[in-house]
Amino acid sequence: MTINFLYALLSVIVVSLVSFVGVFSLSWGESALKKYIDFFISLAIGALLGDAFIHLIPESFKSSLSSTSVGLLIIVGILFFFVIEKFIHWHHHGEDKEIEHIHPVGKLVLFTDGFHNFIDGIIIGASFLVSIPVGIATTIAVVLHEIPQEIGDFAVLIHSGYEKGKALWYNFLSALTSVLGAIFVFIFGNVLDNSITFFLPIAAGGFIYIAVADLIPELHKTKNIKHSIIQLGIIILGVLSMVALLMLE
Repeated sequence: MTINFLYALLSVIVVSLVSFVGVFSLSWGESALKKYIDFFISLAIGALLGDAFIHLIPESFKSSLSSTSVGLLIIVGILFFFVIEKFIHWHHHGEDKEIEHIHPVGKLVLFTDGFHNFIDGIIIGASFLVSIPVGIATTIAVVLHEIPQEIGDFAVLIHSGYEKGKALWYNFLSALTSVLGAIFVFIFGNVLDNSITFFLPIAAGGFIYIAVADLIPELHKTKNIKHSIIQLGIIILGVLSMVALLMLE
């Protein structure tokens, strides 16, 4: 059990470090970053929708939950993140002028990503409880789906007004919740078998809400047809990257 826990702990640390994939953009100038930010937001939309509809929701249907329960939990997730964003907006209006330029969607993405990474940590930890090979395979799948998502998240944080250094740091802190998830599953592994299934559709609802309610409207600000076609192509690329991961499952 100890060796399995060490493997799981190392794996979630690696997953957390994936959040630094956005570091490559630190060498870009502000003008270049602003020029391509929509494309990374498009990638985030594709990855979020792909992860929700291709991974999280189908995995929910494999559980003991009924189709009605899964549907209701997805709606619960959407409404939950709607309320969270409302709360962030209310809090946002009461903040100091120095930090008012931070768009609430950035905070919502950090919250949602932290929630998702916590679930990833639980999934990785549970996989290592089964066996080390299963845990390693699960870790590889998580890392591959985190790469496009973390690039997109970083782009959203920059778009929301965070400085590049702070965006990287906050994104990393959000990713560290996967470590808490792995530790949690090794402490309470015996009682998590049934409860983990409830988190998946709720997380899917959160992903759908952010993609549809927050990020897609940002892309509508671009009226150029060629630019819009490229955005659509990158969204599809983000979805296909999630489809490609099915080969590892």
